[in-house]
Amino acid sequence: MGSFEEDKDIIKQNLECVTERPDAVFGIRMLMEDKCEMPDRERVQDVMDRHLGRSECFCYDAQVIGFSASQYSVHFAKENKDISPQLLIMGCKPITAPVMDGMEKSQTWDCPECDDILQQCTWQVAASDMMAAGLNYKERAEMLVQYVEALMELFPSCRAVVFDSSKKMFTREKLIRCRLPMESRFIYYAVNVRLFNIQGAEDMIVDSVGMSMLSLPDVQYHFHGVNPNAVVAHAYQILAYIFASGNPIKSGDSIDGFRGGYMDPSVQWRVQYENAMLPPARKLLRMQQVSGNSGQQSLPGFK
Repeated sequence: MGSFEEDKDIIKQNLECVTERPDAVFGIRMLMEDKCEMPDRERVQDVMDRHLGRSECFCYDAQVIGFSASQYSVHFAKENKDISPQLLIMGCKPITAPVMDGMEKSQTWDCPECDDILQQCTWQVAASDMMAAGLNYKERAEMLVQYVEALMELFPSCRAVVFDSSKKMFTREKLIRCRLPMESRFIYYAVNVRLFNIQGAEDMIVDSVGMSMLSLPDVQYHFHGVNPNAVVAHAYQILAYIFASGNPIKSGDSIDGFRGGYMDPSVQWRVQYENAMLPPARKLLRMQQVSGNSGQQSLPGFK
């Protein structure tokens, strides 16, 4: 579990610090113990076509491979054109700067081998999309999931994957074993639900990071005296609802809370769009408890 020393300069982040387009580029890093070569062009074409449907290679050399995901298109009003998103794979390069800081490493719940992998892997292959932010969010999520799974097939020597937007980390083996429905995989792969103790207090914070890649809100809970595992589970349920519904939630709305670890419509929590308490700076949905059936606070630890 991570810890966080409460600092009013971070807790009260200025809205001007929020990135204008946090959804602009989706990036991942594939971590390697040894330098690897680019897969040959014919193999890349075959794998990309199988995962992404029709695709077109517009660049191939030792430094970069570029594909257009022709099955998808974004309309650019200024040019009055429909343009397919681009998918880029960079050549294998040495890791010259830390992949994660200490806070980010403390939140790698899905990869307990994190420290060993970061110590043993000294090479990386970076991959990203471009011109994809204008896609319908479900289309972009589907495209990115298929892209990640294609990359796992193309780079068998990959030891682990780090998603840049959330710093969520998986071993390659865990990703290729995933059997979740396609619509659940983006959140599982790329959205991290984090848990922090606030030093010097009994308070805890659970928040998510990564939903902004789809122009959807993250969530945040500030509480004490409540089972944090139940809060984490609730966060993933709310994120799944936001993804499935396109986020109809407005500030001041109420949502179902939980009792005894299960969603309970008799427990209502009010939601409010606010600045995040912890980095990265972003707007998100803060959960605030209202009351249960009796009008009493059923989970008095929420703030």
